[in-house]
Amino acid sequence: MSDKEIRVRFAPSPTGYLHIGGLRTALYNYLFAKNKKGKFILRIEDTDRNRYVEGAVDNLLSTLNWAGLQADEGPKSSGDYGPYLQSERLDIYNEHIKKLIVDGKAYYCFCTQERLTELREKQKKEVIQTKYDKHCLHLTEDEIIQKLNDKTPNVIRLNIEPNKEIFFNDIIRGEVTFSSDTIDDQVLIKSDGFPTYHFANVVDDHLMKITHVIRGEEWISSTPKHVLLYDYFNWERPQFAHLPLLLNPDKSKLSKRQGDVAVEDYMQKGYLKDALINFIALLGWNAGDDKEYYTMDELINAFSLERVNKAGAIFNLDKLDWLNAEHLRSTPNDKILIMLKDEISKSNYSNFDCTDEYLLLIIEAMKERVSFVKEYIEKCPYFFEPPIEYDEKVVKKRWKDDSQELLKIFSSRIEQLVNPRKEDYERILKKLCEEKEIGLGRLIHPLRLALSGVGIGPGIFDLIFILGKEESLKRIDKALDQIK
Repeated sequence: MSDKEIRVRFAPSPTGYLHIGGLRTALYNYLFAKNKKGKFILRIEDTDRNRYVEGAVDNLLSTLNWAGLQADEGPKSSGDYGPYLQSERLDIYNEHIKKLIVDGKAYYCFCTQERLTELREKQKKEVIQTKYDKHCLHLTEDEIIQKLNDKTPNVIRLNIEPNKEIFFNDIIRGEVTFSSDTIDDQVLIKSDGFPTYHFANVVDDHLMKITHVIRGEEWISSTPKHVLLYDYFNWERPQFAHLPLLLNPDKSKLSKRQGDVAVEDYMQKGYLKDALINFIALLGWNAGDDKEYYTMDELINAFSLERVNKAGAIFNLDKLDWLNAEHLRSTPNDKILIMLKDEISKSNYSNFDCTDEYLLLIIEAMKERVSFVKEYIEKCPYFFEPPIEYDEKVVKKRWKDDSQELLKIFSSRIEQLVNPRKEDYERILKKLCEEKEIGLGRLIHPLRLALSGVGIGPGIFDLIFILGKEESLKRIDKALDQIK
């Protein structure tokens, strides 16, 4: 297998949004494939028609594309092993199930739901494992033909041989062993003619030449059934790797009850894709060092399944926020500009008229002070409108007896400037403070309050330079009139 092209797949069901755990599964498949110069395949497992959600396939594709996980083969990509929608592969499954029936590895089951319910209740009372009792395995060929001709509702089940040990090697967990006595005769073809996940999954993985099956640990208990199907068909098994669970901080399984679990939620909240991918990659994997900041290329170069942990991974939102800030600071200003303009178009300042140069000055001044693009608006609305009111606590603390006099003098001096630079404002402010024999803060604090209405923000000289001389003079005059 080492000489073969590495081929992995992400095979979600179109049942709604993309779970954050699903994104991690897709990411680990993608990183592994790219690290090995292999192929990342997207297959849509849409055979459960009761759970199918209209539009979910397009949503999955757009979310994966947003995250940068473009498939080499898939529903909207080229590929030699399609179709990549299971609902379009029914003839393939029908062809393969016939072989299993002929070989005695699968059989028709005509049991009614009432009989199955009675059987399950009886087994529960006897405190034994609830599983099918192979009742229909003993039907004669004539009985089966008669029932099929009568169109008696039926399913097709996997024939599990008793008293067998089933084992497989897991790249993350080592050798895993199950007794066949604990495994139910799994339904392979449902009464509606559609295959179950277990059957379609194995047939497709084989026909699509999947070399490594990388998925969540919740599928470990199903893997023996899949292994048996490979053996029954006399097919080479892929290598398996089962990823650890994602956990809430209280160690419970990550669920919607305790927070957002849909990738779309994090997109809407303004998380950068690079930050989310970086964060998700570290949920269960590390490169063996203390490095936490990664670009996609760095993840591809460093990733290996051997360094995926067995233990569950804690979903720490604070760490995601920190990573978002780090990635935002590493983003070129021209790219932030595009995102900021989009945020402005969705905000109360959608009609705000300004140049790209103006926004780029804001971006540079606030870059170390924001964690999300939207905070360029939320944390400094004074760049988009004059302050309507002034923070009372800051007024009480920073507006001194001489604040009015100092601001009037400062205002009169900057009024004389022509096309002032940031250094000109700094020179005038420092000179005035020297003349009055006061610390710089004595003027800086009331000046900031006059210009922004608050007590924190970017450097004061950045603030006044970005607003410009005329706007700054207006705001100082207004503050002198309103703050007493």
